[in-house]
Amino acid sequence: MSKLLVFAGSTRTQSYNRQLAKAAADLARAAGASVTLLELGDLDIPLYNADLEAQGTPPDVMKLKEVLDEHPAWIICSPEYNGSYTALLKNTLDWASSPVKNHAYWSDSSKPFAGKVVGLLSASPGALGGLRSLSHLSPLLLNLQCWLCPQQFALGRAGSAFDAQGQLQDATHQASVAAVVDQVLWAAKRLS
Repeated sequence: MSKLLVFAGSTRTQSYNRQLAKAAADLARAAGASVTLLELGDLDIPLYNADLEAQGTPPDVMKLKEVLDEHPAWIICSPEYNGSYTALLKNTLDWASSPVKNHAYWSDSSKPFAGKVVGLLSASPGALGGLRSLSHLSPLLLNLQCWLCPQQFALGRAGSAFDAQGQLQDATHQASVAAVVDQVLWAAKRLS
C-alpha cells in the first residue's frame, strides 16, 4: 500500500486549499493509499532564522522532517498570494530542507526531499485557481530533488466549488484531483 502525505500551505480555518487537501486525501484513500493528512497549523514552526537554528533545530521541525521522510509520495495544495506560494509554505520547506549539524541522519541536506514523488494542486477564488503559485513552486521542489508529476490541477472559483461538508461538488473537478492522485501513486510505486 502506498504511503501518501497530503498538506496545504495554509492554516486558515476556511481555507480552500485545506478543503482541497482533504478531498485529495479522501480520493487517495478510496484508491487504496495509506494517507496522512498533515495540518501545518498543528506544528509550532517559527520563522526560519539561522541564529535560532544554531541554538538547536526546533522539535516540531524534527517532527516535520520525519513525517516528510516516511512518505514516498506527497500532494501539496498551494494557495496563491500575490501570484506565488505562501510564506507559510516557503518557511515550512526552508526548515525541512535545512540540515541538522552533527546528526547522523539529518546532516544530509537532500533529506527529506530527494526522490519524493510530488503532485501539485491549488485552489483560489480567482479564475486561474492559483495556477501561478504552482509555476513558482515547481522549480523550488525540483531544486530540492523531488520528482514532480506533470499532472497538476488548479481549482478556479473555489468559493463555490465545495459543498457544506467540504467536498467537491463538480464531477469534473473530482476527476481532475483524482488524476493527480492517481499519477502520484502510480509514479511512487515505480520509483520506490
